[in-house]
Amino acid sequence: MLVKDIRECSYFTAKDGSILCELLHPLQEEGEVALHCSIAHARLPAGKSTLPHKLKSTEVYYILEGEGIIHVNQESAEVQPGKAVYVPPGAMQHLENTGSEDLSFLCIVDPMWSEEDEEV
Repeated sequence: MLVKDIRECSYFTAKDGSILCELLHPLQEEGEVALHCSIAHARLPAGKSTLPHKLKSTEVYYILEGEGIIHVNQESAEVQPGKAVYVPPGAMQHLENTGSEDLSFLCIVDPMWSEEDEEV
C-alpha cells in the first residue's frame, strides 16, 4: 500500500503557470506502482489563467474548490467543485480562474504525464 499526504507535497510552478504537485506518478514512486496514469494536485490563483497548452496524453480535470472557465479547442465551459472535464489528447487547452479564491483541482493524465509530452 502507498499513502500520500497532500499536505506534505512539494509544489512548483508548471510550464503552463499552474502551481502543482505530483501526488502519484509511477516513475517518481519508490517501489513498483502499477499505474498507467499520473495524478497531480493543482492550484490557480484568483484572476489568473494557465497558458494555452496541449498534451499527447488524455487529461481529466476534477475541480475541488473555486470557479473558472475551461477552454478546450473551440469550446468553453464553466467549472466549479464536483465537475470533471475530459480533455482529449492533443487538444489545445487553458483554464482561467474567474473567482475570488484559488481554483483547486486534480489533474489525472493517462498515460502518465511527461514533460516532453507537453507543448506550451
